[in-house]
Parts: sequence; C-alpha cells; structure tokens
Amino acid sequence: MERGGTVYIITNFTHTTFYTGVTSDITSRIIEHKEKAHPKSFSAKYNLDKLVYFCSYDSIDEAIAEENRIKSGSRKRKIKLIESINPGWTDLWEIVKEW
Repeated sequence: MERGGTVYIITNFTHTTFYTGVTSDITSRIIEHKEKAHPKSFSAKYNLDKLVYFCSYDSIDEAIAEENRIKSGSRKRKIKLIESINPGWTDLWEIVKEW
C-alpha cells in the first residue's frame, strides 16, 4: 500500500512570505517548523511557522505533483488557494495536531 502525502503552506505572522511543502507526516513536519529544528532552513530564516493551508492525498506522488503546481503559481494564486479554505488566515495547527 502506498503512503499518502500532504501538501501544506506556512507563512509568518505578517503573511509576507510563504513556504509550500509536502510531507508524509504533517504533524511531525509542522512541529519541526514551529521548533525551528533546522535553524538554517528557509522557514526558520523567515519565521515561517503558521500553517494556513493543507490538503492530503492518497499517494505521495499526487501530493508532490500538487506541491509543484502550487509552487509554480503566482503569489496571488497562493493567496486565493489559502483563502478558499481559510479566509481568516488562522493557524490550522490546532486542527492538525489532533490527528
């Protein structure tokens, strides 16, 4: 059985910078971002730890394809995508950590 994957977007407090990623373990990955487990990473450098979008897929390949599609899109498209599920830009971590 193939392992699924989750595409996610994190941002900073002021929503000026985005990071789009993919993972097979969203809970552990967001903890890494929040705790700055990789201090020299892009997300740590720009204080990106607010989960504003995520979507899970049955296969990691589907998730990677969606990650690439999102990354290739404009900032405007990313904002539209985020606001389609999270119009208040709340930190969705509270939902994810209960999984």
